[in-house]
Amino acid sequence: MVMAMGTLVTSDSCVKLALANAPLFQLMLIRGLVAVVICLGLILAMGQAGQLPRTFNKWLVARGLLESVANVSFTLALAYVAIADLTAIAQTCPLLVLLGAWVFRGERLGAVRIVLIFLGITGALMVAQPGSGAVSLMASLGFLTAIAAALRDLLTPNVPRDVSPLIATLTVLLCLTATGAVGTLAFEDAVMPERWALMLMVLAGALSMAGHLLLYMAYQLGEARTVAPFMYSLTIWAVLAGLFVFGEIPNSLAIAGMALVALAGLAIIWVDGHQRRLARAVQN
Repeated sequence: MVMAMGTLVTSDSCVKLALANAPLFQLMLIRGLVAVVICLGLILAMGQAGQLPRTFNKWLVARGLLESVANVSFTLALAYVAIADLTAIAQTCPLLVLLGAWVFRGERLGAVRIVLIFLGITGALMVAQPGSGAVSLMASLGFLTAIAAALRDLLTPNVPRDVSPLIATLTVLLCLTATGAVGTLAFEDAVMPERWALMLMVLAGALSMAGHLLLYMAYQLGEARTVAPFMYSLTIWAVLAGLFVFGEIPNSLAIAGMALVALAGLAIIWVDGHQRRLARAVQN
């Protein structure tokens, strides 16, 4: 999960840089095509071509459509909002995954986890700073990103276990590419990006493929309540990207909100580990 977050932040940073040279959906299309080509190459190289028909499994397609919603809302806001701020808001995703696992699967949370979840959401609101202007409105798209991404991750265990992670990744990438194509045709006038922007999108496509593959594998290998909190490493990656790539420094309220979101996530990890240790001690 930590590796997935780092690669996805780097991919989004490439897109944010390229947005100065080409429109949103066209960049999504280019990034998606690169990622699909790389993923298909890996599938063929690994001898998994026989699984290609499973790309259209209903659960995989549902994950891909939700990822498209998350990606469009995040990338649209990325042109206006600091990457660290937007990422911190989207970091409510693990909290929503935990809530969803409680509501839909009956996974036990307990009062402490529920309090920590709402503290994390409060921290995200501190980062978004509702009512502070147009930027705040765009920052609110981060919550849509979080909701869509949480639903995507909650669907992951429904995917048959024998489906290759590369096939699952390909479905997401195809949905993202299709979204970029539809958006380009419907809302944008295509332009020819400069060479540097194209290179950034090639890199973004490769990183996007790797990030989605790692994300899928994380949720297949571990329980949602254990894996999801490690998504908070995304905030660290995003702050570093904002500082060193874009020269963005969050304001004091946003920094406090980021800290609250991260601390809530870390506290959930600690609570989970503590309860597991107690359970093992009782068994022994």
